Amino acid sequence: MVERSPTPAVMILGTGSNVGKSLLVAGLCRFFADRGLRVRPFKPQNMSNNAAATAGGEIGRAQALQARAARVAPHVDMNPVLLKPEGETGSQIILQGRVAGQLSSGDFARRGDFLPKVLESFERLSAEADLVLVEGAGSPAETNLRARDIANLGFARAANVPAVLVGDIDRGGVIASLVGSHAVLDKADRAMIRAFAINRFRGDAALFEDGVATITRATGWPCLGVVPWFAEAARLPAEDGLDLAAGVRKPGAALKVAVPVMPGIANFDDLDPLKLEDGVELVMVRRGTPLPGDADLVILSGSKTTLRDLAVLREEGWDIDLAAHRRRGGHVFGLCGGYQMLGRLVRDPFGLEGPPGEAPGLGLLDVETVLEPGKTVREVAFVHVSSAAAGRAYEIHLGRTQGPDTARAPFVIGDRPDGAASADGRVLGTYLHGAFSSDAVRAACLAPVATRPLGTALNYESEVEAVLDRLAAHLARYLDVEALLALARSRTGAE
Repeated sequence: MVERSPTPAVMILGTGSNVGKSLLVAGLCRFFADRGLRVRPFKPQNMSNNAAATAGGEIGRAQALQARAARVAPHVDMNPVLLKPEGETGSQIILQGRVAGQLSSGDFARRGDFLPKVLESFERLSAEADLVLVEGAGSPAETNLRARDIANLGFARAANVPAVLVGDIDRGGVIASLVGSHAVLDKADRAMIRAFAINRFRGDAALFEDGVATITRATGWPCLGVVPWFAEAARLPAEDGLDLAAGVRKPGAALKVAVPVMPGIANFDDLDPLKLEDGVELVMVRRGTPLPGDADLVILSGSKTTLRDLAVLREEGWDIDLAAHRRRGGHVFGLCGGYQMLGRLVRDPFGLEGPPGEAPGLGLLDVETVLEPGKTVREVAFVHVSSAAAGRAYEIHLGRTQGPDTARAPFVIGDRPDGAASADGRVLGTYLHGAFSSDAVRAACLAPVATRPLGTALNYESEVEAVLDRLAAHLARYLDVEALLALARSRTGAE
């Protein structure tokens, strides 16, 4: 039997979280795919409540975007371990797309048990690819976590994948972060990193030539490029809560949408199309701040910990703000966990999202929710009932919601109603995520709320595609993509 040669692969590591690894991989996926290569993104372990539904289960939303950039369907093997935080003490484990238990925050050692599944997914993915672009998580220099690491150099060494270390110059200290990472890594780990790159540079790159030389002298790594700030990254789906920032301020917009940011906020990619609408001002309301009294629409987003977030909502007084908003004739839209909060009661008798318990909901919809074992994860085609506009969306939720207001379901999935509405139509709830990505559905949902026409219509899907194209061109201009590809092709047999 002839052994298959290892598939070319390279790993993009970062000196810390949020240095732009996900977008770099997305842009490179688009660039190499457009050169005719079968490209696959891969992230051994992700930690995020922003998930995507695929045919086989859940993966991180960033890997779904990367798959789109590579012009292929997302697959659970692209992100075999997804940890979904459920508070300060632990996370739900999604292993190869399916729920596989809980992981306490102190049980770091157990993560190493997932390595065989990670390697299994990597090999399956590699078998159908000409190039695999691997994204690390956090920093490889966290030596206290190295013994059981599967997300960074632990994976790189197990799969014999060479790596590039990326530093974010915009946050400052990039020379120290790159040189310091080199200094604390052991010899074998250090040998897996073959080059470095600088991301998010502002100004004249010639001014940093001495900085590049300093890093190269101290580490021996060549520089693959200094990538300028790519402002349009904000027009792509957000990877995590850090990317939500303060929303998008647009004074004088036709529609003001307020979103209270709760600790367990999840699947907030629902908000991405709203950010790009010219006529919509999106306000992310942080704790300690009341909901704006001039909001036209309040959206309660998805939640990984519905009862906990419901308690926080009350602690912040947002329930009082919502009641006042409702009395003023304002509209409310609840998405998934936010939909559950709008009802009369939420029960979690099995402790699926925390300690077992129940709590009264906000009472804005005449429904009740019971969280039950058996997670719904699926992509669906749906129809917006009042407009007959159609779209595609996804469901990721625990629970069953029932009550009189479901008789006015705003959506239909096949022949199954989804969601609920108040008698006056000003409060809506749904389990659908991603419905706003459909231009027709989004327009139909927002038109009754806006004080005047929203302006130029947004073609959201085309906009995402265009930004991915421009990101690929941006990286091709400033990164040595040929050297990167040669590095990926230098991969030999496993250690």
